[in-house]
Amino acid sequence: MSTSKPISSFRLTSLLRSEKDPSVALQLFLNPNPHHPSPRPFRHSLRSYNLIITKLSQAKMFPQMEQLLNQLHTLTRFTTPEPLLRHVIASYARARLPSRALRTFLSIPSPSLRSFNSLLHALLVCRDFHSLTRLLPHLPRFGGPDACSYNILIRACSLTDDHDRAWKLFNEMRRRGVRPNQITFGTLITVLCKNPQLHLPQAFKVKEEMERVFKIKPNAFVYSNLIKAVCEVGDFDSAFRLKDEMVRSNLKLDIVVYNTLVSEFLKAGKKDLGFRVLEEMKGGGVKPDSVTCNVLIGEFCREGNFEEAYRVLDDGLEGVKPDVFGYNVVIGWLCKEGKWREADDLFRDMPRRQCVPDVVTYRTLFDGLCRCMQFEEAGLVLEEMIFEGYVPRSLSLNEFVGMLCKEGDLELLGKVLSGLVGGGFCCEDVWRTLVLLVCKSENLLGAFELFDELVLA
Repeated sequence: MSTSKPISSFRLTSLLRSEKDPSVALQLFLNPNPHHPSPRPFRHSLRSYNLIITKLSQAKMFPQMEQLLNQLHTLTRFTTPEPLLRHVIASYARARLPSRALRTFLSIPSPSLRSFNSLLHALLVCRDFHSLTRLLPHLPRFGGPDACSYNILIRACSLTDDHDRAWKLFNEMRRRGVRPNQITFGTLITVLCKNPQLHLPQAFKVKEEMERVFKIKPNAFVYSNLIKAVCEVGDFDSAFRLKDEMVRSNLKLDIVVYNTLVSEFLKAGKKDLGFRVLEEMKGGGVKPDSVTCNVLIGEFCREGNFEEAYRVLDDGLEGVKPDVFGYNVVIGWLCKEGKWREADDLFRDMPRRQCVPDVVTYRTLFDGLCRCMQFEEAGLVLEEMIFEGYVPRSLSLNEFVGMLCKEGDLELLGKVLSGLVGGGFCCEDVWRTLVLLVCKSENLLGAFELFDELVLA
């Protein structure tokens, strides 16, 4: 028989804090004293509820989390802390569950502006712009928007490329006496830099006002956006001027700034400038990252210099290897150049290179094989894609089925469509194409047999 003392509420809090496995933590919370049964229910502290709900939300164990939240609401004397519910809202946002974030907000008896901002941010993260817009009339209930509210709304404008709305929000913010902060200016400049041909002068005006009127120094994020914008309009002198200005302002030229410069110079055909910046980066002690590798890979592929692109894939830069994006770039360019066998070989070799293909890899190769009229190979990639839980773009899939119909390859078409039906990926357009096949096919018997087989699958 165990002689250890039963776990107290205070001790349980300490154990929950140190436990890394959320499932183990949950079992500990539900049954803290399995060897010391007591006639009275264990009295959990509010802190222990806070810890376990936070752990479960971070692990996306939402059914268990919601059960304990309901228990905290209904079976304890505690009032559920608003900061905890804000954390839950943020967790639903990361899981792209906007309706649950809204439901959690509505469970707060007297929500604060901070909680309302948390909800707006959750809807922004989930790209649920319709719900976000629908909630805006409720802002006055919380005393009106603050800087955080405006930052979220301007960020939504950035994601929807609504420059006019962003500018109106910024002017409204100032009329209401809400002081913009560094995030406000950074987000607004991002919106303006998305269309530099039209709004670049305005972006520089905002930067100047940021410094002169509000005494806020631009950060590396602002400079990166401006550098990218001036490069897009071909003003490379301004790009170097902005870089030098960062140095004078004691802003560290980080890898993001260098990657922006190298990428934009190379895309504009200024290869000498791009490699000059790359050497400057190395001389300044800034290590390249996977993005740097990908930028160089893209440039070598544009030149048709696949040997150098492979060298970066194999060796990386200063011990840093490219990520899956770099492989996708090479595969895409190989297919574009008609080198589909090399593209397929590289795809098959990715696991050995310790790089896992993603949905973009599969789609890129599938589209490339279709363009090269390699239908058997495209069918194999499609089969593997479906097995991995991925699906090609609907337009690509419909074109592939249409090409197989045109070729009259009913055997391969049957395999492809059976796989799509089995994986649940057979969309309306594909069925429409198949019905058209049955109606137009000279081999009516074979077409009808294929259609019947799929309908009964």
